[in-house]
Amino acid sequence: MSTDSLTTPAVEVVAEADPGARLAALRAPLGRWDVSVGPLGYLAGERQRLDGLTWQHFDVRRLGATIGAEILGVDLTAPRPAPVVAELRQALLDYKVIFFRDQPLSAAQHVAFAKQFGELEIHPFIPSNPDHPELVRFAKSADVGGYENGWHSDVSWRETPSMGAILHALEVPPTGGDTLFSDMYAAYDSLDESTRAEVDAREAVHDFMLAFSGQVPGDRREAMRAQYPQVAHPVIRTHEETGRKLVYVNRFFVDHIVGLEPAASDALINRLADTADQIEHQCRWQWEPHSVAFWDNRAVQHYACSDYWPSVRVMERASVVGGRPA
Repeated sequence: MSTDSLTTPAVEVVAEADPGARLAALRAPLGRWDVSVGPLGYLAGERQRLDGLTWQHFDVRRLGATIGAEILGVDLTAPRPAPVVAELRQALLDYKVIFFRDQPLSAAQHVAFAKQFGELEIHPFIPSNPDHPELVRFAKSADVGGYENGWHSDVSWRETPSMGAILHALEVPPTGGDTLFSDMYAAYDSLDESTRAEVDAREAVHDFMLAFSGQVPGDRREAMRAQYPQVAHPVIRTHEETGRKLVYVNRFFVDHIVGLEPAASDALINRLADTADQIEHQCRWQWEPHSVAFWDNRAVQHYACSDYWPSVRVMERASVVGGRPA
């Protein structure tokens, strides 16, 4: 090999600074595409607030910029004193979703832990643990597919949707099956002022039939509709404990936005639902057997990856009754 072939070609470097230097905390359009790049400056305050938190009864390992923390040093299989439960509830409010590893909960222990945070609901359209109806059972396999891979907030079709949900992994695939969570406070913070003015006072109609019509026998539909009528919730919800505003629209359960023509309603639902897609709003949890995720169902949306078929994935979820969105 000649030395000539190893010679670095002459290149004139005309840049005097990093490409991001002129942007600082500003977003900028990416050429002709309908996307922007650059720092999401509205995340800074919340990220810095979370950086300063300390806890008396456990340690945490943060996952996302403004969402998600693994709780270290708490055994969910053992009795938990009231101060520990209170601090876990505060951590849930702060991090929006909290995670635990190596928690071999029995079904009874799972229910007992969940009940420390409130009354539990029973889901009418998903099978439950045969001995504990409070536990929804998601048993996926080659014969049962995972169709939860879209951003949603659980049971927003209820008049009083869940406050929170506690999901326990019983059997997980060797790869895949992660769950992602998106910070819907950050979603609201991402909206420009004109969009906020457009949506702040609007309501959206939520309907269980959009996702669960196939679960209701024809001769039971009238009775189920009477028990679970369509319900209108604010498009922008105010969290009753934190006082923060958040986007409360999802494609699984929202039928339409009140007062808009169908095309305009669909366009606005899409635009708002897209805010969950922003990766900087998210954290991702990789399951192991006996991992637990506890999310604030008011503050986040979640997405269960369906990338493991035909492997087996078995989870059980307890959901804590919440209040009416306002």
